[in-house]
Amino acid sequence: MSAILEICVDDAAGVGVAVAGGADRIELCSALELGGLTPSAALLDHALRTGCPVHMMIRPRAGGFVYSEDDVALMVEEIGAAGARGVDGVVVGALRPDGELDREALARFRDAARDVAIVLHRAIDLVPDPVAAVGEAIALGYDKILSSGGAPTAIEGMTTLVRMVAAAGERLSVIAGSGVTPDNIERIIAGTGVREVHGSASRPGPEPDAATLRLGFATGPRRATDRVIVQRLRTALTTKGSET
Repeated sequence: MSAILEICVDDAAGVGVAVAGGADRIELCSALELGGLTPSAALLDHALRTGCPVHMMIRPRAGGFVYSEDDVALMVEEIGAAGARGVDGVVVGALRPDGELDREALARFRDAARDVAIVLHRAIDLVPDPVAAVGEAIALGYDKILSSGGAPTAIEGMTTLVRMVAAAGERLSVIAGSGVTPDNIERIIAGTGVREVHGSASRPGPEPDAATLRLGFATGPRRATDRVIVQRLRTALTTKGSET
């Protein structure tokens, strides 16, 4: 059985490309250049109409993951709205000022998600001990964790990802993400034992014009989901699955 391929996208074009290229699931965001923020309701409805499973990012602002009560309350509301619209899952994270998981906020998110799958995102890569945090996520009732093993990329974090997968057992699924490419996806799966992988499958778009840059509407080219890269990831997984 091949691993699940999740493609993160932040616009309507990316949704179509991910589905056409063979994604098993979409992680839907806005502003991927900021690490992914909560997408609009219209974009969510567009993604849901494709019939491809959708996990929606719930992140109200850019920056770190230490949230105020107002932030948490807004996220709880967004989770409920996402579930009512028909998402398959929500993607969340929250930390305390000391860098540990904010278990109180995460429990509120779990309660708000009800029967919708809930994923702890790469905020876990910022905690002092990501392996120990797996046990905390299990205790909170989370279904999946997206992680690079505490490193900038999944390849660099493979040693920790192995330990995270072992700690998770069959109780939740660890998704390997960050820097996943057609050239390394098989190595990541074989080297860590993950059953799900996550990538943007994107290329840089054209440079913004000078006026757009001058007025601060962009800092550089936006990345765009590339159907060929999605297809290559899909092919690598399919080939790997046929060998097992």
